[in-house]
Amino acid sequence: MKAEFHVEGMSCQHCVAAVTNAIREHDETAQVQVDLEAGRVAVESTQSIDALKAAIDDAGYTVKAVLPAAWGGVSDRTGGASGGTSR
Repeated sequence: MKAEFHVEGMSCQHCVAAVTNAIREHDETAQVQVDLEAGRVAVESTQSIDALKAAIDDAGYTVKAVLPAAWGGVSDRTGGASGGTSR
């Protein structure tokens, strides 16, 4: 399943790591891309959208919207430190 989330409250590399780790606690093999400037998180995972949203919320960030999946549409503006893979 591929999903993209508009997430509020991310501002630094710590935020990138926190969101990535929260998602990977639910799915170790999840692919995660974070765009800090746009406040977007793209995820490819076996988990449901609701489970991923809950993981992000539990990490202390606010999911403002679930966007149409556009995997690869989120450019990694974090300097490659998102822990995800670029496609």
